[in-house]
Amino acid sequence: MNNKLNLTLLTDFYEFTMANGFFSEGMGDRIAYFDMFFRNIPSGGGFAIMAGVEQLIDYFKNLKFTDEDIEYLRSKKIFNEEYLNYLKNFEFACDVWAIPEGTPIFPQEPIVTVRGPVVQAQFLETMILLTINHQSLIATKTNRIVRAADGRPVMEFGSRRAQGADAAILGARAAYIGGCSGTACAIADREYGVPALGTMAHSWVQMFDSEYEAFSAYARQYPDSCMLLIDTYNVLESGLPNAIKVFDEVLKPMNKRPKGVRIDSGDITYLSKKCRKILDDAGYSDCGICASNSLDEYIIRDTLMQGAKIDSFGVGERLITSMESPIFGGVYKLVAIENDEGKIIPKIKISENVSKITTPGFKQVYRLYSKETGKAIADVVTLRDEEIDNEKPYELFDQEHIWKKKTVTDYYVRPLLKQIFRGGKCVYENPNLETLKEYCFLEVDKLWDEVKRFENPHRYYVDLSKPLWDVKYKLLSEFKQ
Repeated sequence: MNNKLNLTLLTDFYEFTMANGFFSEGMGDRIAYFDMFFRNIPSGGGFAIMAGVEQLIDYFKNLKFTDEDIEYLRSKKIFNEEYLNYLKNFEFACDVWAIPEGTPIFPQEPIVTVRGPVVQAQFLETMILLTINHQSLIATKTNRIVRAADGRPVMEFGSRRAQGADAAILGARAAYIGGCSGTACAIADREYGVPALGTMAHSWVQMFDSEYEAFSAYARQYPDSCMLLIDTYNVLESGLPNAIKVFDEVLKPMNKRPKGVRIDSGDITYLSKKCRKILDDAGYSDCGICASNSLDEYIIRDTLMQGAKIDSFGVGERLITSMESPIFGGVYKLVAIENDEGKIIPKIKISENVSKITTPGFKQVYRLYSKETGKAIADVVTLRDEEIDNEKPYELFDQEHIWKKKTVTDYYVRPLLKQIFRGGKCVYENPNLETLKEYCFLEVDKLWDEVKRFENPHRYYVDLSKPLWDVKYKLLSEFKQ
C-alpha cells in the first residue's frame, strides 16, 4: 500500500541502544543470524497460515533514515555521532529467507530467517514480528472460518471493528489469502485487489417511507446484483414478503433475477429454513441467503449442522480481530553468529521453560509428503547445508521424546524457506493475491483432516534432523557442565 509515513522508526527503542552499543564495541559488522518462529497456534488449532511477506519486502526495500529521524535520535543524547552517521548513510545489506505466504506453518520452526550485520539484523525485529504476527493471525482465523463454511463463500466485513486503519486494510488482504471471497473494505480492493463486496445497511431501509419502497429503489438501482437486507423490522412478517414483492414487480419485468437476501439478526438457523421454503415456493429457488451478525467458525459450523439454509456468510469483528485468540506469539531470536573466519557459531537461549529453549544454527525447513496420499507427513528442521534424499528412507524422531521414532519411505520432500533478499537486494517476486489464495487452499488440503479439527487437533510433528539435534544437545550439555 502507498504510505507517505516513513516507518523506519517503527521499532522498539532498545534496538537502537543495542545497535549503538554493538557499533561502539566494534561489533557492528559482526554477522548474525536471527530466526522468527512462534510457539503456540491461535485458538488451539492444528496449524497456522503464513502471511505478510509482501509487506516485509516493501519494508526492506524502503528502509532509510531521514534527516528528521537522525535529529530525533540525536536529541536523545545517548547515541554517538559515528553511529548516527552510519544510519544517515544506511544501506540495507541483509540476506532474508521466508516461508511463502499461504503456507501452513507450525510452532518451533523458523518462518523468517535474517542474516546480516548485527546492527541491521537486530534492528529489523519489531517490523518483522509486527507484520508477520498480524497477517498470519488473521489468515489463520479466516481459514478456520472458511473451512467451517464448507465451500460457501465467506465475506470479510470487519473494517469498522479492526484496531486501526492498517489492521483493517492488511487484515482484509490476509483474510483473502486465508480463503475469504472478498471484503467490505473498498481501499483493500484498490490497493491489493481484494474484491470489494457489499449490499445495504439498515439505514437505507429506514430512509424510505416503507420497506417496500426502499427495496424497490435498490432493485431499480442495482438490478444485476440485488441483495436485500430483510431484518430491519421483521424477517418473516415484513422483510421477506416485501423482498419477494419487489422481485415480482420490479426485477421480473426487467427479466432479472435476485441475487439474494441477507439476515443480520435473530436465529439465523430457524429464519434461513423458513426463508428458503418461502423463496422456493415463490419461484426463487436461485435466490441465495446470506447470514451475518457476530459469526465465527463455531457458530457457522453449528448452524450448518442444524440444517441452516445459508449460501454465504459475512463475518466481521470475530474475524478481523481474531476475537477468540487475538495474539500470534511470534518471536525473533539470535541463533548464530559468524567468527572472523566466516565460520558459523550456533547460539542458544536456555530457559527453565522447555518451550522457550531455542534451536541454534543456520537452518532450513523441509516438508515431507506421502507419495501415496499426497498428504503432509511432518516437517523437519535441518542445518542449512543438509539435504534430505527422498530416494532413501528417512528416520523421524521426537526431539523431546527421542525414543519415539518413525521411518518414512515412499515420500517426496520440499524445502520451505525461500530467499527473498540477498545482500540487501530483493531476489523474490511475491505471487499475486489470487495465486496465494489458491496455493493456500491446495496446501491446507494436503493436511490430514485430523490436523484440521477445531478442537483437540492431532499434533503435526516438527522434528529436528539428527545433526541439528546433536548441535542443540551439545550446547545444552556444555551449559550444564
